[in-house]
Amino acid sequence: MDDRLAQTSKPIHDLLARRWSPRAFDPNRPVSREQLKVLLEAGRWAPSCNGDEPWRYLIWDKSRDPAGWQKAFECLSENNKKWVKNVPLLMLSCAGSKFEATGKPNRWTQHDTGAASVSMALQAVAMGLIIHQMGGWDVDKARAAFEIPAEYMPMAMIAVGYQTTPDILDEETRAKELRPRARKPLAERFYEGGWGKGYAG
Repeated sequence: MDDRLAQTSKPIHDLLARRWSPRAFDPNRPVSREQLKVLLEAGRWAPSCNGDEPWRYLIWDKSRDPAGWQKAFECLSENNKKWVKNVPLLMLSCAGSKFEATGKPNRWTQHDTGAASVSMALQAVAMGLIIHQMGGWDVDKARAAFEIPAEYMPMAMIAVGYQTTPDILDEETRAKELRPRARKPLAERFYEGGWGKGYAG
């Protein structure tokens, strides 16, 4: 869907312009083990404070572990279940809370885990795959279902697979899929010279 390219104020790299979060996943195209390994490698090389790599990812491949995939699926919101039913691979990102070497609190873990996730999202674009990160799911249910330690914060459910046409979606979800992409103007989110002083170019 080339019409989903980001409409940027200045040209940006093609990988960035093409990255978005589709909901129309092809249920008949699994993600291979080799593809998964490449995605994880991209995440492994994301930047992190002191090189601590505070992230942990749980992975559920529908074709290899249907029971595990279903347990993860049951943690999702009803709106997400509408389209995730077609997704071949699910992941859950979790951020640690302490530096591994010292045991001291690490307040950058969630930032770093997000960096690992976006690294995988961009790698997915390069490979012809799509990734959709979700906030609509039950954290407590996931903690209990997968025995996630208290010192790790579950962050985002992540759908991975191949894109297909939006006609696979229900009407409400299809409308979300097709609505124009948009972002706030630079000056509303990027400040220069002080808080609230929008970047002027």
